[in-house]
Amino acid sequence: MVPLLFSTGVLLLGGFAALLSGKRRRWASAFGAGGAVLGCAAGLAPAVSAALGAPSQALRFAWPLPGASLSVGLDPISGFFLIPTLLLSALAAVYGIGYLRDSKKPAGPAWFHFNVLVASMMLVLLARNGILFLIAWETMALSSFFLVVFEDEKAAAREAGWVYLVATHLGGAFLLVMFVLLASSAGSYDFSSWERLPMSPAFAGLVFIFAVIGFGTKAGFLPLHVWLPEAHPAAPSHVSAVMSGVMIKTGIYGLVRFHAMLGSPPQSGPLFLAIGLTSGILGVLFALAQHDLKRLLAYHSVENIGIISLGLGLGMTGVTCGSPALAVLGFGGGLLHVMNHAIFKGLLFMGAGSIQHATGLREMDHLGGLLKRMPWTGSTFLVGAAAISGLPPLNGFVSEFLLYLGAFMSAVGARSPATAAPGLAALAGLALIGGLASACFAKAFGIVFLGEPRSSRAEQAHESGAAMLVPMALLAAACVLIGLLPWLVIGAMGPLLASVTHLPAAEVTPVLAEAAAILRWVAAAAGVLIAAVLMLAGVRRALLSGRRVETAVTWDCGYAFPTARMQYTASSFAQPLLAFFSPFLRTRERKAGLQGHFPGASSWASETGDTYRELIFEPLFGGCRRLLGRLRGLQEGRMQIYVLYVGLALVALLIWTLGAGQ
Repeated sequence: MVPLLFSTGVLLLGGFAALLSGKRRRWASAFGAGGAVLGCAAGLAPAVSAALGAPSQALRFAWPLPGASLSVGLDPISGFFLIPTLLLSALAAVYGIGYLRDSKKPAGPAWFHFNVLVASMMLVLLARNGILFLIAWETMALSSFFLVVFEDEKAAAREAGWVYLVATHLGGAFLLVMFVLLASSAGSYDFSSWERLPMSPAFAGLVFIFAVIGFGTKAGFLPLHVWLPEAHPAAPSHVSAVMSGVMIKTGIYGLVRFHAMLGSPPQSGPLFLAIGLTSGILGVLFALAQHDLKRLLAYHSVENIGIISLGLGLGMTGVTCGSPALAVLGFGGGLLHVMNHAIFKGLLFMGAGSIQHATGLREMDHLGGLLKRMPWTGSTFLVGAAAISGLPPLNGFVSEFLLYLGAFMSAVGARSPATAAPGLAALAGLALIGGLASACFAKAFGIVFLGEPRSSRAEQAHESGAAMLVPMALLAAACVLIGLLPWLVIGAMGPLLASVTHLPAAEVTPVLAEAAAILRWVAAAAGVLIAAVLMLAGVRRALLSGRRVETAVTWDCGYAFPTARMQYTASSFAQPLLAFFSPFLRTRERKAGLQGHFPGASSWASETGDTYRELIFEPLFGGCRRLLGRLRGLQEGRMQIYVLYVGLALVALLIWTLGAGQ
């Protein structure tokens, strides 16, 4: 525990030093990024040790705040979630040095809030007291809010920041009520007093619903996701990588932690399967309809949170029906996807940031031809795109394979059609999500990196510096290594899954070993295929080494002078699929021209807004705004009136207290 507390201290000291550096950008970056890297490195070893099954540790100090204690602990669950948090945060800090180098805004506040965000995420994962947890949770929300509005001169960034702040505080309100209910029942805010707390079915169901809403808002469950596609594109790209890669996973951590402490009601499995299917399918559909690259990636976070939720649903179903294999494969696939998503989504957001840094653009229809100009960014982005699509031999395939295996086991081993339905639904949902994700990233990579530049900025693009490329290369290498060596990662998850499922190691290890054996064959086949491709590439190069090689335009049906306007756009590439799912997306089209036999200038554009924001949240908050606006008359602007309000409130509280005492 001491190294982890030292780690948070280093992060905070580095952040304060960066803040005090004022306008000296180089010193601010050195203190901020240096403190982040050193702090994350100091905490990595104990986190890995805990995830691998080292004895749990705990520290507790008195705190004069009522109901609170400075109680922290480290166990396999906390250790596992700390690993991607520390790794991705350290790499994002290095990336941020290059990304913020040309920014005209002061770097000190940005690095201060970044380090506070990382330290607060660590404290969320270590807290063992409800009050401490909520304080860390709110600190995480506020520090990330200031990072989202880093470019506060832009109206879109300010709007995204307020949407995020409202959403995260609504989620926090549900968590506060849940914690108060548990503390009133247990008599303490310490997590240790909540372990296997006896609860009536109605009370347990109420607590579970509050947990799903509170933590699900942070995780981005549909329809609580509306802040996510606004905040992630607005933030600097290294912050987007951290927010999408690990910050939203604190919501998953909260659900897993409370499942391990309190258990889950029998309806939890089907509920999480339903959440996973809706979030996964609709998340990838909304992503497919986007033109903004970072907004596309933000919706893919909703999709991947849906995949993780499918794993939690399968795992909870296994626990409920007494199937250790299903519990291990469900939780194992979902939790491994937490790690994998942090790696490839961090890589993809960094790739998008590299593109924006080089061109100043995020609109895909203004890009194109970047692979020739930014080969390292393009190559690493391609690895991340294949990984997020679940293609072998990359890390996304490994975690999704465990989910496929668990869903197949649930469907085949069911005793009746009703019990087979969850497994069949998960299989169909995973297949549909994977296919749509592949189409989406074929669009993203093809439109952005292939073809010819569609604008002068894309034509003048240049490769990013080493500070941005090295973290991307390391994350791409991690995608490949986990995909080629999956048995090492899966074999190390035994202590984590034993803690989550409360199963003995003798029941967890054989299931993981069987899945790892299958994946070993997949990895071997992939290794042979990669070796064959490399060998053929070497043979081709050797055959062409002594010959003259020329390039020429393709036939183009006899037209040898194509322009970038003749290429597919992001909209036209995705239009056939979007038309099929139009009832769910409500895509709006704008057409002009195309009249008569010889039309002149014409245009066509499509826009897909967020259905849930437009139909649910905007009318709801608009109504609240109008209702609360009627209370403005109470703001008289005179001090005497405000003193009268305070006096009346005190009298009402006194009467209520006396009545309660009697």
